[in-house]
Amino acid sequence: MAQPFKDATALCKTIMRNGFEAYVINAALQEKALDPAAPELDLATDAPLAELQKLFPDTEGYAFDGACARVRHGDTVFYFHPADTADASHPEESVVRLTPRLINRLERLDLLPASQVSPYLPHRTDDHDGFADLSSGEVRLMGIPDESIRQNYLRAVRALRFSANYNIPVESNTFMAILRASRRVLDYVSVKDIMDEWRKVEAENMGNFVELLYDTMILHWFLPEVATLARIKQKTDDGIEYTLFEQTLSVMRHYPEELPYDWYGTLACLFHDVGKLHTAEYAGGELRFYQHHQVGAKVARKILSRLGFPPDEVDLMCNLVRGHMHFHFMLTDKGIRRFKALDQYPRLIEMARADIKAVGGTYKEFNHNVKMLERTDTPEEMLEPLLNGAQIMQLIGLKPGPAVGLIRDALLKAQIAGDVASRGDAENFVRKYWAKQGLH
Repeated sequence: MAQPFKDATALCKTIMRNGFEAYVINAALQEKALDPAAPELDLATDAPLAELQKLFPDTEGYAFDGACARVRHGDTVFYFHPADTADASHPEESVVRLTPRLINRLERLDLLPASQVSPYLPHRTDDHDGFADLSSGEVRLMGIPDESIRQNYLRAVRALRFSANYNIPVESNTFMAILRASRRVLDYVSVKDIMDEWRKVEAENMGNFVELLYDTMILHWFLPEVATLARIKQKTDDGIEYTLFEQTLSVMRHYPEELPYDWYGTLACLFHDVGKLHTAEYAGGELRFYQHHQVGAKVARKILSRLGFPPDEVDLMCNLVRGHMHFHFMLTDKGIRRFKALDQYPRLIEMARADIKAVGGTYKEFNHNVKMLERTDTPEEMLEPLLNGAQIMQLIGLKPGPAVGLIRDALLKAQIAGDVASRGDAENFVRKYWAKQGLH
């Protein structure tokens, strides 16, 4: 082994002993391209400049040709490049790498064409790494889209996130590359990394993001329980056919109209009908989904746990899925009070409203329940008068008729106002009211 490579090995070992990654880039090619008179070698590391300077005091910053630092050790100049530590890159991309300095050296020596060595050049990374400027009005991967995705399959999901958040289309060739890579995205990208991207999608744009995941087939591999809803069809009251997946997307888009920025509530909308796949059955020629909200909560728990959500977030969204049908039924006074006692009742109201909007449904039950909610501000004991109609008639010798109802309403208003607090107060009020109104 030539001395420059021995020195390179020593440098890498020092870096690795201090907890960072380090290796010689494409050692076989660098050996062929080495200039004995002025040896230079390219190394890769994830150690920042400050750490390299602690280990090798003569290290200096060097922001050229993709390098981030350089140091002279003996007769050799070593250039440090950012290491490929992306979990989502194709395995081959982590092995065969090239640098601009090495490309130039190979071309001068007329050795191997750079295009046959590696399409990948190491460089600093950020969220927009690998993407053309978004100011062009579309999301486009730089270079050959398929190769760009191979370098980091997370770019496929990130492209969809950019498209949804910035409301711009994915460039046609980039879209096709994502579609071709859809299965490999799940092979090489961790669930955590995908969800980290997903969490950066605004609630108002999540419906568009999920639709893009579906269009590129990523959703089919990632959330098959949701993608399958596209195969279940229903009809509106007007006879317009739609799929449960289309309805789900519509609910996700309508929900933030009343509760903007509610990321968890919008995500719960994604799962609100997931139980229908497991409960669907035809009865009397119509498709029914009895107890789909209860079953859906169980399915959602399994999915959310698989996606790595912490227990408190899982509980929150499962409770929303389980309770999303409450406001669809015309609730009694007792029912509305039980509903309002739920911690997340405002979210459940908006899930119901979004569900109605999604299919152009009727607001009859919804409006009734909204009015009933106003009654919950009144103490339950004040919702009925202390004397019923029969007791009022017996007290003042009345016969059945409109007068009884008028007295009863007046008594209830007096109770709510605090003027009547006991049975004795109620009897005195009725006698005085009867005498004052001259209803006899």
